[in-house]
Amino acid sequence: MRAINYKYLIVILLLIVAVGFVVFRTWRGPLLPSYTITPMPLVQTVVATGRVVTTSRTQIGSEVSGVVLERLVQEGDQVAKGDLLLLLSSDDVAAQVRQVEAELTELVSSRRPQAAVELSKAEVQLAQATRDVARRRELAAISAISDEELEQAEQAQSQAGNDLKAARLRVKALAAGGVEEVLIRERIAVLQAQLDKTEVRSKVAGTVLTRDVEPGDLVQPGKTLFTIALAGNTEIHVPLDERNLSRLALEQEAVALADAYPDQPFPTRIDFIAPSIDSERGTVEVRLSVDPVPEFLRQDMTVSVNIETGRRAQALVIPNDALTNIQKDTAQVRLLRDGKVQRQKITLGLRGLAMSEVV
Repeated sequence: MRAINYKYLIVILLLIVAVGFVVFRTWRGPLLPSYTITPMPLVQTVVATGRVVTTSRTQIGSEVSGVVLERLVQEGDQVAKGDLLLLLSSDDVAAQVRQVEAELTELVSSRRPQAAVELSKAEVQLAQATRDVARRRELAAISAISDEELEQAEQAQSQAGNDLKAARLRVKALAAGGVEEVLIRERIAVLQAQLDKTEVRSKVAGTVLTRDVEPGDLVQPGKTLFTIALAGNTEIHVPLDERNLSRLALEQEAVALADAYPDQPFPTRIDFIAPSIDSERGTVEVRLSVDPVPEFLRQDMTVSVNIETGRRAQALVIPNDALTNIQKDTAQVRLLRDGKVQRQKITLGLRGLAMSEVV
């Protein structure tokens, strides 16, 4: 009986302790985290996500129609100015080049020597006709021949003279550097230029971004076959919330981090702030230059940037978790003063990711 009483007594004591603890906690109120404000260094940053963009791109196409025989590059390849990108069929143009080259060979080896022979023959004929006229004039003076025979001889002399002039003009036209050779060589140059256009080459140095053609495709002038990012400056385009506009300035430094290479941050710098706001998204476009450009950086790669917009060597700072009712540069905190908690309005200065300056 006495043992039972002890058990009841212990239970009663435990209940009293539990009730007393609950009453104490209720009276005391909930335990809340607290912070002590102390001076410390503070860096204000703006964090956003953007994409890598090369400042210049060029589109490569073909100037002539043709069927693709071979494609020599693909996306990501580095090319230099003049590198061969594509080969088009060229049988028809090549045949025309050979035909005109054969005409040039015929001119040099056959037509030119033949013209020289004809010139020599015309000179002989004119000399003969001149002598014939002289003889007939002597005969006509003594009435040995009729006037008609003399007239025929003079006409033959005149024709021989005309033939000689024509032969000389032909020799001149067919001579080295003459009209005939110049025209043929110009035709060869035109056809050779057309033949050269069947080899599509890069006009710039850079990186191949896109290729829109495969062997066997029929290409037409004006169609884009390759897009090449020019070697040179690289930028990061970032759409920032317009609320951060007042904190931004040209030449502000930032640190960028590619999602694909999170352990390799690299420096950037603001070199452009758009003069207008995107009204639909409420953002302002900011461009950050990258120099030097990391080898792993690729066109259109997603990148996070941390832009430093302010710095204090020593500032009175408070954790952002302690701020409530934040409106622009003001906020409220619960301040412990003389053992009592009261609401206190404060003015904020620099705003960091975790801490803010109290001014």
